[in-house]
Amino acid sequence: MLEQIIKNYLVNTKGKDPALFEDSTLQVSALELDSLDMVEMLFEIEDRCGFQLPDPTRYPQMSFRDMLADIEAAIREHNNGELPELSLEENK
Repeated sequence: MLEQIIKNYLVNTKGKDPALFEDSTLQVSALELDSLDMVEMLFEIEDRCGFQLPDPTRYPQMSFRDMLADIEAAIREHNNGELPELSLEENK
């Protein structure tokens, strides 16, 4: 679900081509997100999870898969090992 939320955000809000995400070696840097884009993307997750992700400045140096795994690990750590159900619907 986390992956789909991020992909939907990048496709629908930032105009990224959905085909980009078919590449299992996709690097976050290849998404050409500036620092504001990155912050907005992370706010999307933080709003749904209810806490701030630690040190998001490292994500541009990661692969997309590694970024997803890192965000999931942070969510699990904040929720006693659990990954809560995250809605695909935007928080209003």
